[in-house]
Amino acid sequence: MVGGLCRRGGWLVALALGASGCATRYIPNTDVEDTDENRQVVQFCERYRRALEQKDTAALMAMASPRYYEDGGNVDPTDDMDYEGLRDWLDTRFQETKAIRYEIRYRRIDRGENNKVLVLFTYSASWRIPGLKQDDWKHKVSDNRLELEADGDSYKIVAGM
Repeated sequence: MVGGLCRRGGWLVALALGASGCATRYIPNTDVEDTDENRQVVQFCERYRRALEQKDTAALMAMASPRYYEDGGNVDPTDDMDYEGLRDWLDTRFQETKAIRYEIRYRRIDRGENNKVLVLFTYSASWRIPGLKQDDWKHKVSDNRLELEADGDSYKIVAGM
């Protein structure tokens, strides 16, 4: 009887261990499933995040697709931005910022139309801009989506900067 219980108990332990081995693994500090492709996407997005913090406009433009187009998430065409508009904004308004802190929590990576990679994330941004009497710190927490297209072994940003 004792031997039967041990064999049955051993079977249950093996079954439980096997089931736990099938659990989804996530990239650390993200809500994104841990796959080689997802890791590559997150690594690219981390280079983007660091370029933002360092105000590295050359790196940001190198990451942008020549087909870059942002509609501002609304129907108002006056705030739309294409590749050249992005370059102008980075060279002017963006350079007025004195300090930037940009944190990203990756929520999901999906495939979109035309094989685009959609990176959904929540960001926390703090930046310092010149004020009338002193520099003002601004802060924003919001959700965003980067749209990426494959570019050899890397990606280009099509929208969402």
